[in-house]
Amino acid sequence: MKNTIICNKCKKELPMERGITKADFIEINKKWGYFSKKDGKTCRFILCESCSDELISSLAIPAEIKDTTELL
Repeated sequence: MKNTIICNKCKKELPMERGITKADFIEINKKWGYFSKKDGKTCRFILCESCSDELISSLAIPAEIKDTTELL
């Protein structure tokens, strides 16, 4: 992973300390397949927690969100 992590939507730089990110984020890494118009391409981007919340709240069908009882 790079020394700096930046949200692709808002350009917010996520705080890091000794190579460890001190804010959570979503990383999407999609390899497009045969039945898409992007066959053979890979798309990768990062969303900070705020931008992830915005995306999730804009979905026409709500995202499935579950509580996690055991954190690793």
